[in-house]
Amino acid sequence: MALIATAIVSALVGRERLPPLPAPTAMHAAPLGVDPFAYDPARAADYVERATAGNAQVLYLNSPGGVIATAARVAAYRPLIDAATAGSGIDPNILEAIVFLESAGRPNVIAGADVADAAGLTQILAHTGQALLGMHIDLARSRRLTEQIEVAYAQGRTGAAARLDHERSLVDDRFVPRLALAATVRYLELAERHFGRSDLAVESYHMGIGNLQSVLDEYDGGVAVPYVQLYFDIAPDRHAAAYELLSGFTDDSWLYYWRVLAAAQIMDAYRTQPGALARLASLETATDTIADVLHPPGSTQSFANPSRLAAAYVDHVIVRLPSNPGALGLAYDPGMGAFAGRVGAPVALYRGLRPAALELLIALAARVQALSAVRAPLIVVSTVSDRRYQQRLGISDPEATTGYTFQIARLYATEAQARALQAMLDRLQALNLIAWAREPDTIEITVASDASTVIEDGTRPAVACSTRCARTRARS
Repeated sequence: MALIATAIVSALVGRERLPPLPAPTAMHAAPLGVDPFAYDPARAADYVERATAGNAQVLYLNSPGGVIATAARVAAYRPLIDAATAGSGIDPNILEAIVFLESAGRPNVIAGADVADAAGLTQILAHTGQALLGMHIDLARSRRLTEQIEVAYAQGRTGAAARLDHERSLVDDRFVPRLALAATVRYLELAERHFGRSDLAVESYHMGIGNLQSVLDEYDGGVAVPYVQLYFDIAPDRHAAAYELLSGFTDDSWLYYWRVLAAAQIMDAYRTQPGALARLASLETATDTIADVLHPPGSTQSFANPSRLAAAYVDHVIVRLPSNPGALGLAYDPGMGAFAGRVGAPVALYRGLRPAALELLIALAARVQALSAVRAPLIVVSTVSDRRYQQRLGISDPEATTGYTFQIARLYATEAQARALQAMLDRLQALNLIAWAREPDTIEITVASDASTVIEDGTRPAVACSTRCARTRARS
């Protein structure tokens, strides 16, 4: 019966009369040396907003009990947070976000296997607490009590564990929320005095004042600049030493400031827009990428069959892949669309993208060539498809049926080319322009619908700093 049904579908598809597809045209990348994703002071505020959104997913995926449960735990400490920041000049919303990011509102959590590691509500290292923040930490006694607490919990003696918790709080200030918050305020005040900027003070909370200063030294001789400038104005081919140092720190240190801002947004939404937060949380946690956040299900046209996809070409919703891939640093896998005959369609139907996705693909390839100094192309393995085509192949990739997704083969001419691609994936995700996933043989990339605007803005000739630019710098 299944074979009969398949034959009927094939016959029906075969009788479809698809309109002729537009001919592919030659396209051009930005002029050599032009980076459409480079830092521009006039776009600083937009870059902060994009970096905050582009780095938020880890909070949704890793928050114990989910982001809403974590927000509820953190919110319970708001009176202590307000008290700790009163008269200090430290933004209580930022301190609250640090609590969210560091401990998820769990005052007894320890980051590593030893209590000497980061511990408590704001995850302070024992050495930092003792040497820099004036905290009372009897590490030997705290370590012994921590071992006893673990044994008590393992044996189900919760009452004994609670008594031991209290005893540990008497010898280790990090486990007293009020004292941990006060110490964090002292750190931020110290860092802000050092850098003269609150954003750099926040970033240094995870990276360390000395480490961040070393990056600034490499960037411009040590002068403090807005973190958005430091982050986006470096690349493997621009301020390379600063880039290598900043990107080389462990634990995603260079993303810390953006994640703090994302946590602050979550806490604000928890109080003011709980429904919107719940909807966003469902999108952020739907997959391991932010593809559903960039294109929420049902919000973007999806192509059901070859006829609908062909009509999208006629309407210029989808455009053919360029006729000059070699000049763009691209190559097309010959197997792309090879099974089009199974749905009665030409191979060319499955070699196209939304204009925004195509523009980003071209810009990506150009930047990879510039960063790696390798002329070998990136190999495009797949682009747009439709649901009927996917059904015949026995696959399901909803994003590919919107035309915003393409796949690149994980075949690199050199290690430099592979590193350059990774650097660009990091940058584009930080700009909230892509969601990407590493598959066994390919990198799948889904492009934001507003990518064309960012690329267009980034390729305009630089102009002198206007009044708007000056205002942006003042806010940064």
